[in-house]
Amino acid sequence: MDSVDIEVLRSAEAWRKTGHRVTFGTIVRTWGSAPRPVGALVVIRDDGQVVGSVSGGCVEDDLIDKVRAGSVAKDKPQLITYGVTNEEATRWGLPCGGTLELVMEPVTEKSAFGELLETVSKQQLVRRRLEMDSGRVSMTPGSGDDVLEFDGKVLTTVHGPRWRVILIGAGQLTRYLAEMARMLDYQVLVIDPREEYANGWDVKGVPLDRGMPDDVLAAGHLDGHSAVVALTHDPKIDDLALMEALKSPAFYVGAIGSKRNNDARRQRLKEFDLAEAEIARLRGPVGLYIGSKTPPEIAVAILAEMTAVRHGVSEPSWAAKPAARFDPSACEVPAVSPAKQKV
Repeated sequence: MDSVDIEVLRSAEAWRKTGHRVTFGTIVRTWGSAPRPVGALVVIRDDGQVVGSVSGGCVEDDLIDKVRAGSVAKDKPQLITYGVTNEEATRWGLPCGGTLELVMEPVTEKSAFGELLETVSKQQLVRRRLEMDSGRVSMTPGSGDDVLEFDGKVLTTVHGPRWRVILIGAGQLTRYLAEMARMLDYQVLVIDPREEYANGWDVKGVPLDRGMPDDVLAAGHLDGHSAVVALTHDPKIDDLALMEALKSPAFYVGAIGSKRNNDARRQRLKEFDLAEAEIARLRGPVGLYIGSKTPPEIAVAILAEMTAVRHGVSEPSWAAKPAARFDPSACEVPAVSPAKQKV
């Protein structure tokens, strides 16, 4: 499945090819409370059809009116500001006096969206450079350290999978997790040396490596943009992956299983060349506690926790994993009053 950004780019290129006038927008700056982050994209067709989002809807409504009237970014890129005053912020649905700036640009063949999409489809990062005065576009290979830059004259954006998640095991849960992760724009790799699972892997756009997890992870150069989740329930496979992942800079390392199983796993990991601080990084049971039972629900819980860690958000109190408690009253047979007893 495609991320939102890819959907915006594909829509822009498809509409252009069918002869529509198309306008493409990128948030380049925000102040105060803004509903969408820097880098959020939107594309609007000449008849008002829109894909993507830069606000709660009010800004899009105004942009649609401007695009229909041909009064924005008609011939070259244009910078637009919303919410300069509190009154305007309220009008545009920006909370607490928020302000945002967007670069709007006309989509033409010179926009090179086709080339951009082709490169991104190969799981490669791209830096796109847009000159405000001329509308000239150029592209170069990107890196994980690149970020959006705008100095008023040139807008540089980064496109492609900036984050990756490596899933150990090709079972049913992995299918849901892989597809959902792709929706969040992760580059996904599955590792499973077990023939009975590997032979049945057929998730489009998600490659499977049949090597041993520790070897594959060691060769993959895990960095701070990487996450690893062990999903096989097989210590011979999961533990190998975790030993390598916990020594790396990966921002998230998790393992499926109950608290009891993960406590046992931590004891096993102590027998290997891992420090206490490294073992403490393991998130297991993996995922936020949301009462999930089914594979899709568990996938949601895992990605929710991964997203929180990625954005530096501490686990909310309502999602804390409860400790198992023995309640004697739960085993007692409730007393029945004489009046309610059957004769």
